[in-house]
Amino acid sequence: MKNIFLSKGFHRGIVPLLFLLLFPAFIYAQKVTVSGQVKDVQGEPIIGANVVIKGTTIGVITDLDGMFSIPDVETGATIDISYIGYLPQSFIVKDMKPLSVTLKEDTQALEEVVVIGYGVQKKSVVTASIAKVGSEELAQTAPVRVDNALKGLAAGVQVTTQNGQPGTGSVIRVRGTGTINTADPLYIVDGMPISGGIDNINPADIASIEVLKDAASAAVYGSRAANGVVLVTTKQGAIGKVRVSYDFSYGWQSAWKKRSMLNASEYATLMNEAQQYSNGTDRFADTNLGVGTNWQDVLFNDGAPVQNHQLSVSGANEKVSYYFSAGYYNQEGIIGGNYDRSNYERLSFRSNTLYNLFDETKNRNWLNKMTIGVNMSYSRINSIGVSAGNLTGSPLGDALFMDPTMEVYAQDEDHVNGYTADIRSKYGDPVRDQLTGQVLQIPENFNEITNPLGRMSAQPGTKNNSDKIIANLTAELGIWDNLKYKFSWGSDLAFWGADSWNHPYYLGRNCNQSIADGRSSVTSEMNRGYTWQIENVLTYDKTISQHTFNVVLGQSAERNAGRQLYGMAKDLIAYMDDKANIDFTTSLPNNGNRNTEGGLTDPHSLASYFGRLSYNFAERYMLQLTVRRDGSSRFGENNKWGTFPSVSLGWNLTNEPFMEKRPDWLTNTKVRLSWGKNGNEAIGNFRYTANVSMNNNYPFGAYGRGEQIIMGSKPSGTPNADLMWEESEQYDAGIDFGFLGNALTFTVDYYQKKTNGMLKEMAIPNYLGESKPWGNVGSMKNEGVEFEVGYKYSHKDFRFGVSANVSYLKNKLVDLGTADGFEMMDQVHILGNVGRAENGMPYPYFYGYKTAGIFQNQAEIDAYTNSKGEKLQPLAVPGDVKFVDLDGNGTIDDEDKTMIGKGTPDWTFGLNLTAAYKDIDFSMLFSGSLGQDIMDVTRRLDVSAVNVPQEFMDRWHGEGTSNMMPRFCYPGDDMNGNWKKVSDLYVHNGSFARIKNMQIGYTLPKNLTRKFFVDRLRLYVAAENLLTLTSYKGLDPEINAKDAAGDKSNGIDRGYYPQARTFTVGLNLNF
Repeated sequence: MKNIFLSKGFHRGIVPLLFLLLFPAFIYAQKVTVSGQVKDVQGEPIIGANVVIKGTTIGVITDLDGMFSIPDVETGATIDISYIGYLPQSFIVKDMKPLSVTLKEDTQALEEVVVIGYGVQKKSVVTASIAKVGSEELAQTAPVRVDNALKGLAAGVQVTTQNGQPGTGSVIRVRGTGTINTADPLYIVDGMPISGGIDNINPADIASIEVLKDAASAAVYGSRAANGVVLVTTKQGAIGKVRVSYDFSYGWQSAWKKRSMLNASEYATLMNEAQQYSNGTDRFADTNLGVGTNWQDVLFNDGAPVQNHQLSVSGANEKVSYYFSAGYYNQEGIIGGNYDRSNYERLSFRSNTLYNLFDETKNRNWLNKMTIGVNMSYSRINSIGVSAGNLTGSPLGDALFMDPTMEVYAQDEDHVNGYTADIRSKYGDPVRDQLTGQVLQIPENFNEITNPLGRMSAQPGTKNNSDKIIANLTAELGIWDNLKYKFSWGSDLAFWGADSWNHPYYLGRNCNQSIADGRSSVTSEMNRGYTWQIENVLTYDKTISQHTFNVVLGQSAERNAGRQLYGMAKDLIAYMDDKANIDFTTSLPNNGNRNTEGGLTDPHSLASYFGRLSYNFAERYMLQLTVRRDGSSRFGENNKWGTFPSVSLGWNLTNEPFMEKRPDWLTNTKVRLSWGKNGNEAIGNFRYTANVSMNNNYPFGAYGRGEQIIMGSKPSGTPNADLMWEESEQYDAGIDFGFLGNALTFTVDYYQKKTNGMLKEMAIPNYLGESKPWGNVGSMKNEGVEFEVGYKYSHKDFRFGVSANVSYLKNKLVDLGTADGFEMMDQVHILGNVGRAENGMPYPYFYGYKTAGIFQNQAEIDAYTNSKGEKLQPLAVPGDVKFVDLDGNGTIDDEDKTMIGKGTPDWTFGLNLTAAYKDIDFSMLFSGSLGQDIMDVTRRLDVSAVNVPQEFMDRWHGEGTSNMMPRFCYPGDDMNGNWKKVSDLYVHNGSFARIKNMQIGYTLPKNLTRKFFVDRLRLYVAAENLLTLTSYKGLDPEINAKDAAGDKSNGIDRGYYPQARTFTVGLNLNF
């Protein structure tokens, strides 16, 4: 019994003891390490996903491989995994087996947030018309400049490349040309308005571009928003480890097309025909001269290199977000690039940082969070360019017009055409080719037209430079509840200038600079501009049950000013490009041999107050009210301030209870209506008043009897104290559809936009004696329809996407504000004005005579009479053009001129395709326009022997040979005015469609790249301007008016520098 009791006591004592001893081990056995990988549906790792133990603050974020690991997690605990833009997932911890988590996109969250003025909005509640282009689309098109990034990607946004010269910008028109004045949109970069061009911004730094198209979306920018607003948002760091990216590309450029001109044999044939009409003799005894010299082949720099480097470092944690980048871009032109006459170089740096000073949102609801952001960028641009769109004085004009029977090089200096001893004494030795050193041949009696290689070798050109520093400092404080205050200070400091020099040379009778008269000279120009902006903004967001409110109240102040300095000196010590400076001359400041000038530019200030109320009920009914009041220094006391209101409404039908049982394929339907007024103040400074003009002479006394000339001053113009803002009023109605879970989307907008009070010189008599005052005298109307459709599909390893947009525009000048209701414009060499603005017509349009074919014989000429039996064209001969007596008054005169075309398209469109299968990806952008015309004025009428396009071989040269192209004769023998009169002979269909970009890429397997510590390596090949479909025979159908020629009309072809076809290889490297 004793042993039994002992045994029982032993057990009673040992069991609790063992429990106490094993308890820690038991507890330890219930904790495990949870690890795994987080990926998206394509199998790509998600970097920076939050992995947190539910109910605690314990957690980690995934690394570059999407991997995570959390030690000491109790079994049975719940792990929450989340990432912005994806649906969260939760798991209960059971064992230590690694997790493989696939997060799916949150279609509602991704539905995207759209950047609007002074904030962001969910796309589902946007009530205005806003176009968005994201970083993915930009990566596929790889634009060189920001203003070219929107081409073909946004409905209602017409982007036209000015010409193909390196660094040349594009012209953006949002919903057409709304004014006879500056019609460029307002550019806002990270909240800072940018002036003087936006080519300083590296497109690789851009996160998104939003275009505020209607008045409701743009009204918050008031007086500057009449022509639309382009919001550029640059990249920020993302939560996760440091991300290092390097992008590189190298390409080869060539002209996508060369103009078909006459070869030597064809040229000789037509010159002989012209001689027969002139004096009955032949210029060429033998017209079988072969091909001769193709001057375009001589000129074009085929294979011109272009390269791009981009390095960025980014990342973020709870305290700071950062994005640093450096970019270098270098492009050699296809005309003159190899002669250092058409080149572009850009160096850019950017630093975007956001600091979280404190975040107490979990502990209190007042003064609970503060952040400070600092965005800074610097760019340096060097460029040099040839004349890109002129009939006279350009290398391209030389190549088009030059005699194809002339050789490029002379045998030696003694065999240069017309280079006499007298010319040598005045101009020096003949010009030699800069590249080969050979003596260049020159033409005789070609005016300023010369050997294009000679022009580029003898004329050093103007070197342009610019430096731009943009800084934006923001501080945001959470005041109470959801009330936030944001202060921002922005600065835009720009320096730009130009340096040039020249020396004596002789390239022809009107293409030279003599030693005695012109001598050598050097010029230098320096400019500085500075803009600052200060803004204070209060925002309040609140949701009460199903009611959501957002209020924005703000104040803004902006001022810009600048100064300029110019200097010139003659007589360089030596002709050396690297030493051509003003202090490298021997001239003295007398007789105009050395000169300087400069001063301050006119300042401009803008003060503003604005507010916006956004409301929605259950994301079903939406209302937005906006008002902005601006005061500008460009207007007098009578109208210094302007008020610009807007209102917009939205209705999400699919959020209605009665739509709950709708078909599964119908995801959403939203109707939008908006109205608003915006302004335009871009008219220059002090137009409302008269400044003092100095150095005006006035004679007192009678001539020859004590007359005295007195230096004095006078008003610089006629003031108008009632001058006020241009005002643009716009209505918009739109509907948005989403199908199949928003995989398929469709949007249509109709708008009507009218600009009232267009700013223009007033129609008053010239005997006023001074420049005419400016007034609000005109109006213009645009209306149109925009369509956008998009579709995305993915299945396992295959992904596909397509987006398309089509826009229709109808423009009408309602009232020009002149007494006659019309105005002539667009001066062309010899021809005169070819454009016209007129009340009730598109602005502007081509103006000239209609034609009705070619007179085949004398009988047809004799039969073309008026009611009196008089010949309508008595000077015509067989082969001449038959002009239409449009008004039927029995004579061909100016009253018969009418609209013969217009340079603005009716339709613009874009088609963007993307596809990927496993590691191979493909993208293509197709863009174009329909319904516009081109006036081809590339024929020189002041030089008889210039070359002409190939289509002149289809001329009339006998009865029945042509009813479209008249006989070929010298301009001086054209008594009928076949080509001297502006007519529809010059007008051609300018519609085109172009494969703007195409790219094929391959991403190497990660199990291979990570052996070299590379997270991602993608190689690609790309092509730009690969194919262009057009009936136009000129160098390029994409022609814009914004050029040195000062044209108001698009589509006047003066021989523009064509865009290049570029083939590129590149890589994208991520660490």
